[in-house]
Formats: sequence, structure tokens, C-alpha cells
Amino acid sequence: MGIFDKIKNAIFGGEAQAAPVTEAAAAPKMEPAQKPAAPSAAPSATPTTAPATTASATVDIVPILDAAVKKSGQKLDWRHSIVDLMKAVGMDASLSERKELAAELGYSGDTGDSAKMNMFLHKALMKKLSENGGKVPADLMD
Repeated sequence: MGIFDKIKNAIFGGEAQAAPVTEAAAAPKMEPAQKPAAPSAAPSATPTTAPATTASATVDIVPILDAAVKKSGQKLDWRHSIVDLMKAVGMDASLSERKELAAELGYSGDTGDSAKMNMFLHKALMKKLSENGGKVPADLMD
């Protein structure tokens, strides 16, 4: 599993689901079976309980990341810092992890210039989260 998938799963799938791959986790959680069984299983709860596991649902990242920061007990600025965002979701924010994320997200600049790479990573991560069902504030999309 790549670094992006770990971040996405930590945000979309909750802390307990940070390790499994989202697609593999979504199918067993009754994604296909829910359609025929929806009336008997949970008629009105399906859209509300499934946002973290379905690709078509939108997950508001702001309250999730704000809660993660609060839970961490640290002063983290996830809205502007890729390092703080990674720390908020309980991940290793080391330079090597960020370089791996940079490779995943297509960074072609100098990975030795960590400030420039970090700015790219944050913007690219917000865009990719948005593309994968995350509701990202417009000011973070740039």
C-alpha cells in the first residue's frame, strides 16, 4: 500500500481501517449486496453510514482532520503543512516517507528542496483527496 492510500484510508476509513486497502475493504462491507438488501438492512441509513467506504460518497475532510489534530494533543497545522497532516493521522512524516509520497504523486522537482516539495505535496494531496471523494475546502485546492 502506498503512502497516499495510507493517508486516504486514515482520513476516509477511520483510524481502525488505516491498514487495509479501501477497495478491498469496501466490497466486503456490503457495497454490492447493499442494493438488493437496502430496504431490509437500513433504508435511510445507507447514504449516511457509507461515506467512508464508497467511492461515490463525499467525505468532508475538515472535521475529520480537525478531530485528529485535537486527539493528537499537538499544535498541528494540517491545512498548510504536509508534515502536520501526516502527523495528525498518525503517520511517519519523515523525509523518506515524503519523498515516497512525492514519487507517487508525480513530483518532478528536486526532492532535496524539501520546502518546495512539501508545498507541492500538500496541494497535490488535497487535489487527489478531492478526486477520490474528499470534500476539500476551495482555499486548499488552489
